[in-house]
Amino acid sequence: MSIRARLLVLVLVTAVLVVVAAVVTLRAADRAAERDQARTGEPAARAGTVTLRQPKRLLFRNLAWGPQRDHVSSVPLTTPAGPRTSAPRDCLRFHAAAGTGICLRATGGVVPGHEAVLLDARLRPVRTFPVPGMPTRARVSPSGRLVAWTVFVSGDSYAGSAFSTRTAVYDSRTGTLRPDLEKLAVIKDGRRHRAADHNFWGVTFAADDNRFYATLATRGRTYLVEGDLGRRTLRTLRENVECPSLSPDGTRVAFKKRVPGASAGTPWRLYVLDLRTGSETALAERRSVDDQALWLNGRTLLYALPGDFGADLWSVPADGGGTPRMVVKSGTSPAVVD
Repeated sequence: MSIRARLLVLVLVTAVLVVVAAVVTLRAADRAAERDQARTGEPAARAGTVTLRQPKRLLFRNLAWGPQRDHVSSVPLTTPAGPRTSAPRDCLRFHAAAGTGICLRATGGVVPGHEAVLLDARLRPVRTFPVPGMPTRARVSPSGRLVAWTVFVSGDSYAGSAFSTRTAVYDSRTGTLRPDLEKLAVIKDGRRHRAADHNFWGVTFAADDNRFYATLATRGRTYLVEGDLGRRTLRTLRENVECPSLSPDGTRVAFKKRVPGASAGTPWRLYVLDLRTGSETALAERRSVDDQALWLNGRTLLYALPGDFGADLWSVPADGGGTPRMVVKSGTSPAVVD
């Protein structure tokens, strides 16, 4: 090929790339404009002040289309379907307790990424941590002292086509960050268990700011583990438990469980485990719940299910009775301020 022909090909390829870039930019702008437009049938959300000290409120990530989409929003516990007040704080995952909040969010810039942002009672950033993957779970301890988050990561050699996680725990009182629970010793059947494929997610804290529960995945199985931060140990308690959530009185754990006969895409059902007796109770929600449920109170659980505009928040009694009901349309990642 002559030099002239090569130059012509280079010019044509450059022109095509410029056109593609322009189309991508225009489509992104259109999507951004669409995101800011409220849609018929969506809950009303208005900008305002949201704090973690206003009692009897339900906070969550607002998914209603419009200028407040993805922002932390607040509604009264007594009227959760009513108009929502949204703060200028965008999050992919959110949780809060006792005046401390955690927001997992995307970052802009030339190389997009994600970060965990510790929030004060007025949702102002206190400290920011870069995270190595896509946010998936977040929890604050009942006292507000401990904060945990989990992200999906790629690049672990052992993972193959399966997912891999990183779960961190931060102590807001001492400023200590444990960036990876995989550094803690795992005790299984009374003996130290070592494996390259340990993955943890779904932390839920006890009231003593030392014990916690989480999911361990290893060798194709999942386990409920009880963690002890002081001793730096994780002890397996039960198989086939994912995304545990400890009840306010510390006696029960809500979790999702893979059930026999379910399809590969919808394998989970919600259960509650009595930690003292070991008995399990299947809840009335028969749809597959891919979420870490939250105790609304000692009798009721909240969880997200796919909805028309992303996800909706539903509730179900924790005793196995009753029926599921929608609590918040177009919302996810709830936190209760009581």
